[in-house]
Amino acid sequence: MRPSGRRPDQLRDVSLETGVSVHAEGSCFVKFGRTHVLCTASLENSVPPFLKGSGKGWVTAEYGMLPRATGERMRREAAQGKQSGRTQEIQRLIGRALRAVTDMKGFGERQIVIDCDVIQADGGTRTAAITGGFVALHKCFELMKRDQLIKTLPLNDHVAAISCGIHGGECVLDLDYEEDSSAGTDANFVMTGEGNIVEIQGTAEGEPFTEKAFLELMSLARGGIKQLVAMQREAISRK
Repeated sequence: MRPSGRRPDQLRDVSLETGVSVHAEGSCFVKFGRTHVLCTASLENSVPPFLKGSGKGWVTAEYGMLPRATGERMRREAAQGKQSGRTQEIQRLIGRALRAVTDMKGFGERQIVIDCDVIQADGGTRTAAITGGFVALHKCFELMKRDQLIKTLPLNDHVAAISCGIHGGECVLDLDYEEDSSAGTDANFVMTGEGNIVEIQGTAEGEPFTEKAFLELMSLARGGIKQLVAMQREAISRK
């Protein structure tokens, strides 16, 4: 039995609430159980120097955790004068995931910044950020279409992410912190709505895992992402 009482293939309670920021061009407040992340999309009429004159746009991401997102207060990274390696790695992952399903030629020389701010952390903050970040990006493109900045949404597919791991010798889906902190293996899967793989991060914390176990984790991830994409579609359809 998992600490939470969930089945091995059961997600935490997930919700995706759009339109939570009156100022951002797109927004989504995503909850994976007790992990809560505010994702906002901001449209900028410029691109990084390496894209100037290319006719292409850019999608990037920034990620951060509020001081009391965890059990003990953390210092703001701005107060420390630099971002941690973990923060940089996660925001690059979010950016890669969103760019994987975006047509960069489809919205001109503009940049969209997805800010992912962790309000409360209980495992899986990066997977929640990717899943909610896509919804915020979609809402931003919807606004651009309404404002006649673009004719069609420059998105090729959905993208979502979920964690899986081996806990107590069993492959399980969507680890919370209690499971993640004691898992023998933990992995993050980023996939499209069609089931194509964007990125996989997997690590054995102790004993190496087998190919059979990896395929079981992959199967769990596919099932979980299928559910998340359905939730994304429902959230996007709401006015």
